[in-house]
Amino acid sequence: MLAITFVVASIVVSCRGQIGEADRLDLEHTPTQRTFDMFAVQTQNGHVSMRLESALMEHFDTDSASFDTFPEGLSVFGYTQEGLLESVIVADNARHIVPKDRKKDEIWEAFGNVIMHNVIEQETMETDTIYWDQAKKELYTDCYVKIYSPQGFLQGFGMRSDDHVRNSILYRPFDGYGVVVQDSTAVIIDSVNFIGPFPKK
Repeated sequence: MLAITFVVASIVVSCRGQIGEADRLDLEHTPTQRTFDMFAVQTQNGHVSMRLESALMEHFDTDSASFDTFPEGLSVFGYTQEGLLESVIVADNARHIVPKDRKKDEIWEAFGNVIMHNVIEQETMETDTIYWDQAKKELYTDCYVKIYSPQGFLQGFGMRSDDHVRNSILYRPFDGYGVVVQDSTAVIIDSVNFIGPFPKK
């Protein structure tokens, strides 16, 4: 009889301990899902328009929104309608927020050593934080930005471009320079999309 009483008491204590752990669980800081080696493809009219890759994605749910975080970095590849790789965006960290209030827009943000490269135009931008407005198909930031291109170097605060890193506008530029004289015989090859043998130098 004593043994039975002891076993029952142990079960009660054990259950109480588990309930206490559940009560202390903070759902806002505990992922409900973790995905390793994430690979996602977005298509438009049957063609790949975007590809996302990340070593780790964590999904969270709160009362106001659900959101995905990419604590080990995110890489985004954008393609033209012809299927050519046009843009590459990489960052140390990223977050995708979907508000439960449908009147509010989704928010994509990438931060930490953000590099945006337009493969076709050979233009590269570097900044600390970038936001992506999916509805407007626009990338923007108010942070310090450096832009490298065959035409020269620009830097300033604040930038807007489309989501394929084209037609970028730099706000509040300073201390930039342009290439005034260029070799008209120079050929810039898109090494990512190029098919065939590279010309000998």
